[in-house]
Amino acid sequence: MLILALESSAKAASAALVRDGRLLAQAGQCSGLTHSRTLLPMAEDMLKNAELRLGDVDLFAVAQGPGSFTGIRIGVSTVKGLAWASGKGCVGVSTLEAMAWHGLAAGGLVCPVMDARRGQVYTALFEIRGGRPCRLCPDRPLALEELAWELRAQNRPPFLVGDGAELAARFLEREGLPFRLAPDNLLWQSAWGVAMAAQDKPPQTAAELLPVYLRLSQAERERQERLAREKQADQI
Repeated sequence: MLILALESSAKAASAALVRDGRLLAQAGQCSGLTHSRTLLPMAEDMLKNAELRLGDVDLFAVAQGPGSFTGIRIGVSTVKGLAWASGKGCVGVSTLEAMAWHGLAAGGLVCPVMDARRGQVYTALFEIRGGRPCRLCPDRPLALEELAWELRAQNRPPFLVGDGAELAARFLEREGLPFRLAPDNLLWQSAWGVAMAAQDKPPQTAAELLPVYLRLSQAERERQERLAREKQADQI
């Protein structure tokens, strides 16, 4: 099975082609450009260089969140469009689960981390068992203090990966907690992990594929706060 995987939920965008668990090609950009300008052209160039066409792809996979609201929407919308146009299936994968695949060689406890702003990170814990990451807890937003408390309870150094790994590493270092930090090239390029995680998941239709945000966007929070103020004013 040939999987085309896209990842655009963080600062960088990446794409990968995986056939039956073997990486054929991958590409990534961390240029600061909008993912809507880079993601699909990058995937098309990758297919061309691999001497493959979109019609050769059996399954489309995407990181469906958590992460950047805009980046998630771009990635999910792109894969939905490819699946609709081709009549092929698609799969949404947790961004953090995709990142956890980069901990295979490190083994042990893997902690993917993404900067969620507002003093929080998106994170989860995984353990490498049988050549794959096994989930220990759900994806969720946490304050760095809460993450440090959870890792202290694990009593073993985590392998930190993801675009928020260095942020977490600096905090854990101040707290005196041991950790292992992934190399720079593994901190953001996760499309390969998306493809690997997608292999065992049931295909979805384009209509079934939905983004996963974990918390409200800034605009939605402001709307709720405004409505709460208006309701309070009406009650006075």
